[in-house]
Amino acid sequence: MTEPKSHTLDVPGAVLHYDVRSNDSSAEPVLLLIGSPMGAAGFGTLAGHFTDRTVVTYDPRGAERSLRTDGAEESTPDEHADDLHRLISALDAGPVDVFASSGGAVNALALVARHPDQVRTLVAHEPPAARELPDREPILAACVDIQRTYRRSGFGPAMVKFILLVSHEGPIPNGFADRPAPDPATFGLPAEDDGTRNDPLVGQNIITCTQYEHDFEAIRGASSRVVVGVGAESGTALAGRAAVAVAERLGTAPVTFPGGHDGFLGGEYGGMGAPDAFAATLREVLGG
Repeated sequence: MTEPKSHTLDVPGAVLHYDVRSNDSSAEPVLLLIGSPMGAAGFGTLAGHFTDRTVVTYDPRGAERSLRTDGAEESTPDEHADDLHRLISALDAGPVDVFASSGGAVNALALVARHPDQVRTLVAHEPPAARELPDREPILAACVDIQRTYRRSGFGPAMVKFILLVSHEGPIPNGFADRPAPDPATFGLPAEDDGTRNDPLVGQNIITCTQYEHDFEAIRGASSRVVVGVGAESGTALAGRAAVAVAERLGTAPVTFPGGHDGFLGGEYGGMGAPDAFAATLREVLGG
């Protein structure tokens, strides 16, 4: 596999940045590794386990290098799905395999519903599809509160609330959003407001991602093979529970991956999962 080469792609409302690690001798489909709002930088370790094929990573609109050009304050899964459609078309490499994590899995499921001809196999790892959970109302209320907190007080206070939400074990109780939040400094987060309001997580995607209503009929009828992944260490936290619920809606059993929600990380963003074992499981799943 060569060193990644960076490219840009103009799409409505944004300029996408993506990286290609080429293997021109491979007969395997291109492997697209995506997250949201996490960008290409989070997949360096995982990409290194697939040197036998071409691997593509990218920064979703509004995240890292892929700046929005339309000034919009939110990005939607439908916009992200259209971006992915345009990116795969630009690659001109036929149907691709996709590993999609977190919000990226939400976006990739939307892509399969709309453009199944572009995806051979999708591995959707822990999509936070809150609408599929019985406690959807308090979850969505908490997400609205997180975004409002961000717009009112900045990143630190909002991120504390996000951490409490996604790490909570079991169903989210009614009134969860009304609980007092701890000092951001206790989580190593900034307490002072730096005035920015363009964070891709707690600003742009927190509501649109979690409240997205998937077209499960279209996904079930798609030519793409869809596998839902859940982390072995995710327990009963929101994303793990949502993954199980999505698999149930698709009529399949989820595949357990080593580690938790970030099991593929190998030090990126300070996170360490179980990347070697995770990559081995992903290779097995992609092989069918």
